[in-house]
Amino acid sequence: MSIKNEAGTGKLLCWTLAIVALLRLLTMGLYPLTDTTEARYSEVARKMVELNDWITPWYDYGVPFWAKPPLSTWLTAASLKIFGINEFAARLPYFLLAVLIAWLVWDWVGRRSKREALLTIALLSGTMLYFIASAAVMTDMALVLGTTLAMRGFWAPFEGAGSQRPKEQWLLFVGLGIGLLAKGPIAVVLAGIPIALWALFTGNIITSWKRLPWIRGSLLMLAIAVPWYWMAEIRTPGFWEYFFIGEHWHRFTVTGWAGDKYGTAHATARGAIWLLALGACLPWTVLLPFLAIGRKANPGAAASAVPAGPARRQWHIYLLAWAIAPCLFFTMSGNILWTYVLPALPALAMLAAGWLAGDARTRRVDGVVSAGVVVMALLVGGFFLKEQAADSWKTAKTAVTEYQARNTDKRPLLFMGDLPYSASFYSHGKARAVPGNAELATRMAQGPLFVALNPDQVQVLPPELKAGLRLEATSGAYKLYSSLPK
Repeated sequence: MSIKNEAGTGKLLCWTLAIVALLRLLTMGLYPLTDTTEARYSEVARKMVELNDWITPWYDYGVPFWAKPPLSTWLTAASLKIFGINEFAARLPYFLLAVLIAWLVWDWVGRRSKREALLTIALLSGTMLYFIASAAVMTDMALVLGTTLAMRGFWAPFEGAGSQRPKEQWLLFVGLGIGLLAKGPIAVVLAGIPIALWALFTGNIITSWKRLPWIRGSLLMLAIAVPWYWMAEIRTPGFWEYFFIGEHWHRFTVTGWAGDKYGTAHATARGAIWLLALGACLPWTVLLPFLAIGRKANPGAAASAVPAGPARRQWHIYLLAWAIAPCLFFTMSGNILWTYVLPALPALAMLAAGWLAGDARTRRVDGVVSAGVVVMALLVGGFFLKEQAADSWKTAKTAVTEYQARNTDKRPLLFMGDLPYSASFYSHGKARAVPGNAELATRMAQGPLFVALNPDQVQVLPPELKAGLRLEATSGAYKLYSSLPK
């Protein structure tokens, strides 16, 4: 294979990634924040800006949000403060986190092989879960930044004499500190499992202890994370008990845990995390086996991908342990989400890229990988267009927008039952909830108002209440009514 051909196919991957990333960035503000995850975390961040309280995230006025540490909320709140209260501002930090993680991996792998590095970020960026999470308001991408930094930092002393970077080993502890502020102790677990497995299976336990500044590094990690944990408990006593015992023990050991203060636990069959991982890694779970057919090994390309110091086998064990760590840990958990697989994706991408870089069919490999990235973008984009055209997003944005256009006399906006997070976000905290029909009747008797009801609530609305309401607008999720004058 000529150098010219290799450069040409590399250009295909580069252009594909650049165009898809640009489109992802430019379209982030074109669709609404959806309930429950995106709208909830966006609203918590909006309240942080409104209340100017950067220590305690608030779930509702007077109700602290103890479920997660504040790093993601800080990032979202800072973006909302700079760019305004809108979807683009809420999602921008997660796109930037995704780019930063991709750069960390590209720079790391690129020391050995630029082609392998390019394949790595193409595989990572085109993975379904990573592509969706790259512009979704949730805490997992900040966790992945922490675990990726930690895993890169641990490996620094083992890269070999020619490539050792002594200062880079501190990334292990910086990453763990970031992870503690992003998700909590789970960051230490997800980094600790692969490190321990690698050290055990390769006989590097003593070497690992000697080559890294564990005591000083642990102090650095604690210096990054502990101040906030301390201030959080002082500001809202009870945080430690709920966060460490509830969120980090009961959530993973009690199926359908009923102690969740902010929603419901996600009851799933134990071991389901492995199936979720297969779905999260689409389209590569389909395309990579296809590329195995007729594979032609390229010994020269494979050799260029070997790390400079340790044996290639040790590198592969390290990546494999990193890749399976989330699935191993969550196998026995009865409450899981597919996003729990996210910290494994950089390692999986590096493993797969190393395998693909050893394939002599460069054009075929790059064509299939580029097609996978494009297909993933088209599938996600097509779903968004379908939801937008049908106005079937799970959000109260349209109802709030219609209310704001019609609310010329400062009437309140009510929602029946639990207040949707999106309603609070888009109304800037002004929307309110009424528990049921009796309370709605009381509020209607007190004065004019608007009320948003979903189709199920409309069906069970008593006729005498419905007679006092006038339909103003219909969206996919809600019907907006105004109360008729008495």
